[in-house]
This record gives sequence, C-alpha cells and structure tokens, in this order.
Amino acid sequence: MTDSPIASVDLVHIALPTRREHKWTGLTEPIGGYVLVKMTDRDGRIGWGEAPALKDWGGEFGRYFGESPGTTMQVIEAYLAPAVTGALPGDIIDLHARMDRIIKGFPYAKAAVEFAAWDLAGKQCGLPVHRLLGGAARKTIPVTHSIGLLGFEEAEREVAKVVAEGIRTIKIKVGVDPERDVEMVKRIRDTVGPKTTLCVDANQGYATPGEAIRTFRKMEHCELKYFEQPVEGIERLAEVARAIDAPVMADESAWNAHDVIQIVEKRAAQIVSIYTTKPGGLFKAMEVAAVCRAAGIICNVNGSVETGIGNLANIQLAAAAPAVVLSCVVPVSTPVEFLGERVGGIYYKDDLIAAPMRLVDGAIVLPDGPGMGIAADEAKIAKYAVKR
Repeated sequence: MTDSPIASVDLVHIALPTRREHKWTGLTEPIGGYVLVKMTDRDGRIGWGEAPALKDWGGEFGRYFGESPGTTMQVIEAYLAPAVTGALPGDIIDLHARMDRIIKGFPYAKAAVEFAAWDLAGKQCGLPVHRLLGGAARKTIPVTHSIGLLGFEEAEREVAKVVAEGIRTIKIKVGVDPERDVEMVKRIRDTVGPKTTLCVDANQGYATPGEAIRTFRKMEHCELKYFEQPVEGIERLAEVARAIDAPVMADESAWNAHDVIQIVEKRAAQIVSIYTTKPGGLFKAMEVAAVCRAAGIICNVNGSVETGIGNLANIQLAAAAPAVVLSCVVPVSTPVEFLGERVGGIYYKDDLIAAPMRLVDGAIVLPDGPGMGIAADEAKIAKYAVKR
C-alpha cells in the first residue's frame, strides 16, 4: 500500500445522451448532465467520483435542497478541493471533517469528492472498495428497472422487453394523476404476468395521505412489493403506512442516519431507500444502513440514474451493506460498444466506464477490480465533456 496524499482535484461537466426521456414527478431537466471529480495523488494515480446533481431533487419541505452542476462545481472548486488537498485518500473520516469544516451541506458535491478518494484509496492498496467498507455481503446485485413517466403503450412495450431480458422487478413511477396511475399499474401487471415483482414510486406526488391511500387501494390487487414515498413529510408518510398492508418505502424523507431515527420513532416506513449521495458519500451511507439494520428496516440502493462512474459507488454500497436485501434501482452501466439492443437497466446510449457491468439472471455481478471495480474511460469522458 502507498500512502500518497491527494495532490489535485479536477472537475469535468459531462452530458451523456439518454436512450429515451426518463422523468419522475417534479423533475424538469434531463438526466445525465452531471459532474465528475478527477482526484490525483502525488504518485500520479487517479480516482474518479460523480455528483449526479439535479436542481429539482431535494428533501421534504426544503429540509434538503437540489444541487445543479454549476453549484456543485463552484462548491468543489472554491471550498472542497483546497480543503482535501494534502489529505490521504484512505483517511475518509479526516476527509469528511475537512469538508464539513469548510462548508455546511452540499452532500452531492461532498459525495463526489469522497467517491474519488475511495477509488484512489482502493487503487493504492490494490483492493475493491467493498473490501474497504467491510467486505461483500452479496456478490450479485438484483436490478429493478424504472420505466419513469411513460405513456401506456410505450411502457407496455418496454416492460415486455425488459422482462424477456431477465429483469425480475419493475418500478412504476406514479404520483401524477390517480386515474392514470391505477390504469398504468394494471396494464403493466397484465403485460408482465404474475411472476414479475412490481413496485410504485410517487416521489411525494400525492396531495394528501388520503389521496395516496385511496389510490393505492385501487392498485393493491396487482400485488405491489412496496409503495415508495407517496406523500411529502415523515408524519404524513406514517399516516399512509398505518392505513395500508403493503410496506411503505421512505426516499425523499430519508437522507441520513438521523432521518432514519425519526422514521423509526414515527413508524413511518418499513423500508428505506439508501443513496450513496444523499447522506454525502459511502461512509455516511453505511451509517444509514447500520441504523436501518439495528431498527429492523430493510433497504435497497437507489440513485439519480448515474453514469457508470457514480453507479459503481452504488454497486459497492449494495454489496457491502447487510441491510440492503431488496432489488436495487440502479443502471446496468454499459458502453455503446457492448450495448446491442438491450433495454433492461439501460438509460443512456453510451457510458463512461471502460468495460460493461455484467448482468446475469437480472443481477449485476459485483466487479472486483481495485478501487470502484471498473476503470474510467478517459476518452469517453473527453467526448462527452461540456465546454465551460
């Protein structure tokens, strides 16, 4: 192992072309316009991180707020990069202390810097990040494919193809209009049959707990695995959880370990969707997972449809956190050279990693290369870079 300090932190704003439009309730801009962190140590090794920054993505009632590529880059350039220069990549506690001292908040910017440090630390010691996090609780990560807010016919065509490719869980975005939502769920169930797992995600879209409860009761005959974030607010989420039989999943209400404590106190959810980014990185995401496990809450890993750079962090977390037992809403990151006609888990026309993630029986095989597991493709990063 080489203890080589961080020498430089550079940024690349990229825009990856999407396979099709992918939206959810409240989103007003395209996915894929994100910020990459390139961290170099004094020996010339490089680690990569990503901030899937979206201005529309935040927590309940303004408790947490969106980050755009512009704000993320400003925060990293002005504050975080100078703060972490000279730190050892593997000293993650020190890295977070440095970042938190210099500026409050901005978890996506901090997560991107931290991912690059984990990647660099793994490369320095020749180990994959999941080993640094404690080891792999599982070696394959089942994938949930999200159809977003599509029209009926397009959704039916897509889920039929996805299931034929071996994906076993479909997430249906709802929260737009109750009648549309009920019809969509029925059509998807009729298309995929009884063996495919379905779940619904409202992204806080229902106006009241009552509307959410009434809508779910019209869907529940379609055998739904869980009801994700039907309304805004932990207390209002708890109202829905008390009224329906299926588990409620907290997403926008669950950003960090303290939020999970409040969810447990209110009995607001039986499932928490963990992100690598919302708490501010892998170290704090593992804290979220530990609190969930202690409370008997089960988890999946979710995200903001990252490119392969950020999605590798998702996969390392999903492997290392014992509380993560559910299928994960993550892309199957695949460069165009390996893509073919596949649709399941594919949100972009190309990707920024040098090799594809391996999908076997609907699950990603955990990559075991040093650092985040698969090398970045710097030529692709240059190709999709946005000129500043």
